[in-house]
Amino acid sequence: MSDLTVQIGAMTMKNPVMIASGIFGYGDEFLGLAPYGELGALVLKTVTLEPRRGNPPACRTAETPAGMVNAIGLENVGVKAFLRDKLPAALSYGTNLIASLAGETAEEFAACARILDDAPLAALELNISCPNVKSGGMAFGVDPAASAAVVAAVRAATTKPIIAKLTPNVTDLAAVARACEAAGADALSLTNTFAAMVIDVERRCPILGANTGGLSGPAIRPAAVYRVFQVAPAVGLPVIGMGGIWNASDALEFILAGASAVAVGTALYADPAAAHRVLSGIRDYLTRHQVARLGDLVGAVNLR
Repeated sequence: MSDLTVQIGAMTMKNPVMIASGIFGYGDEFLGLAPYGELGALVLKTVTLEPRRGNPPACRTAETPAGMVNAIGLENVGVKAFLRDKLPAALSYGTNLIASLAGETAEEFAACARILDDAPLAALELNISCPNVKSGGMAFGVDPAASAAVVAAVRAATTKPIIAKLTPNVTDLAAVARACEAAGADALSLTNTFAAMVIDVERRCPILGANTGGLSGPAIRPAAVYRVFQVAPAVGLPVIGMGGIWNASDALEFILAGASAVAVGTALYADPAAAHRVLSGIRDYLTRHQVARLGDLVGAVNLR
């Protein structure tokens, strides 16, 4: 059997396949649908210091060719209720759990991290890239200094591994990545959704209640792979690739481009076992190609 383990700071994953934050909720919604404990890690729904109502509920998602646009607006129960009411059920999966944090200031991120520092979580992911909120979110991710400030504040507040989740909606993504590394991040995840808009031409108005949202799904995969290819050689950190992964071939594109691990998100809407199909396919690929270690494939694309 090939070695599939991935190391991110103090967190050891038994394989490189993760569930991306958002689609999976807090984990309780997917109980019994698939053996998620077999995966390397589960990233739970983003939480903030205080509960958030999110964007207008009239229409928060819109299907598009090869993808979907969402504008949930980080609706969540707040970090204290997450710790008290949601985390216990997720612990039953028996694999690494990663909390996703957001805030309108670096201090809010740090406050969340302090509350969760003693919780049975393997790592913290910092959502500095959500395009669906008016304050915080992508406003941090497009600015290297602001991104670094969030990472540094959280680094001072926790001993857990820190994963900075980056936005694709920026000119120089490598600069943001390097700033996060310098501030103390243990890994990077990319990408979050691409800023997008869907218009009802008959009514001449946006379909989404928030007017704009974030595009995910297979439509963004080539662009997300390219951003992993840009960022991975620019830093000395593990990169977690995501964006439209539907099968093992999709995941292997990210790995060959430089990702040490991958995360499955939107595909779970169509198939709750999609991540398991990805993992099985990666195993088969390593066997067919006689690759002893997954790490030997990371960044191994043969450029022309």
